Amino acid sequence: MKSLAELAAIRDAMKDKVALRADSGDTRVVVGMATCGIAAGARPVLAAFVEAVASEGLSDKVAVTQTGCIGVCQFEPVVEIFEAGKEKVTYVKMTAEKAKRVVEEHLKGGRVVEEFTINSLQ
Repeated sequence: MKSLAELAAIRDAMKDKVALRADSGDTRVVVGMATCGIAAGARPVLAAFVEAVASEGLSDKVAVTQTGCIGVCQFEPVVEIFEAGKEKVTYVKMTAEKAKRVVEEHLKGGRVVEEFTINSLQ
C-alpha cells in the first residue's frame, strides 16, 4: 500500500463483506473465533457463512459476526444463531460444508438442522 487512494480502493472493495458482518438484521450468526475455535477450523466456517448468506441474498436479514470463546471448546467450531423471538440454536463441530447446509435449511428454509446442534450430542 503506497497511498491513501490505494487504502480507499481496498476499503471500497471490501465493503460488502464488512457490511455483511455488521450487527444488523433480524438474525445473527455468531461464530466462535477464540484460539480454540480457530485451531479447530472456525475461519473457513466463518467464510462459508459470509459467502453463503451473501449468495442466497439474505444479507439484509442475517448478520454474520464473530465472538471470542463460547465456552464449549471440545465442540469447536461452534456457531450460535440468534433469531428474534426464538430460542438460541447452538451448532457444534461445524465445517464449511455444514455451514452451507445451515444457511440453506435453517436461515433460508426455517428448519433447524438438528443433527448439527449441541442437543444431538446428548
